[in-house]
Amino acid sequence: MAEGEYQFQRNVKDHWYVKYQEAQFPFIQKGWVLPVERWADFDPFILMAEDWFKRGAFSDHPHRGFQTITYVIDGRLEHIDNGGGRDILEPGDLQYMNAGWAARHAEEGVGDDIAHTLQLWVNLPKDLRNSNTTYQNVYSEQAPVVPIDGGAIKVFSGDIAGAKGPLDAAVPVTISEISLSEGASYTIQLPETHNAIFYVLSGDLDIGEETVTVKKNGAGTLTFPEDGDMNKKSELKLHSNSRRSRVLIYSGAPIKEQIVPHGPFVMSSMEEIKRAFQDFRDGKFGPPAV
Repeated sequence: MAEGEYQFQRNVKDHWYVKYQEAQFPFIQKGWVLPVERWADFDPFILMAEDWFKRGAFSDHPHRGFQTITYVIDGRLEHIDNGGGRDILEPGDLQYMNAGWAARHAEEGVGDDIAHTLQLWVNLPKDLRNSNTTYQNVYSEQAPVVPIDGGAIKVFSGDIAGAKGPLDAAVPVTISEISLSEGASYTIQLPETHNAIFYVLSGDLDIGEETVTVKKNGAGTLTFPEDGDMNKKSELKLHSNSRRSRVLIYSGAPIKEQIVPHGPFVMSSMEEIKRAFQDFRDGKFGPPAV
């Protein structure tokens, strides 16, 4: 950036606190961080669920038409897919799935663990809905960590703070986890035209130039210029008011296409949703993930 060039200053556009509900075993508790009915506000993101569960909650099931990004907060998560993939993810690990045209997988707690996860659904443009199904695990130690005054920033995806995250998504997104001690401040740069969301994992933060204080379990959206320049960066100011503050920040360029999220599928119409269910019944998603 040329000296003196203005960077768009982001602020909190809207924020809320997640409400949780107890669930029937093997589910334990659930909260909607990003409620699906507001997907147009989050574009390209569709929804985010925070779940506590034990083995048997998310056994073999299908997906089509979108991507998932699952962050493990606590416990252990076993991933199984019908392409032969199998692995165990631990706290701080992240898994990416491009469901594409036909994914079939299971996400299970390990042993007696209660898995505690955040799962984000990310839209695919129409021309990628029939893409090949892929999975990628990003282990905590693989994500570069950049020291900053009073904390650190871990980069899972995109180019942030001079580091490049290892996640290779079908639709580029940035994902970072910022940790700050009490009194520490940091300004993160995000692509100017990206829509961005945040979720406070712990602590108490002042967010944005026009300060809004958000505490643990607070989520929200950020302002951005929709007619901005994709080659420019914008700035988001953060300040920690507690001993340990941690926040996840996700950003991505809006796709601006109408979607129909229904059950395990995200398509462009109910007719396409019905076809996906029929394809699953007809065995076109392949054998079970066991």
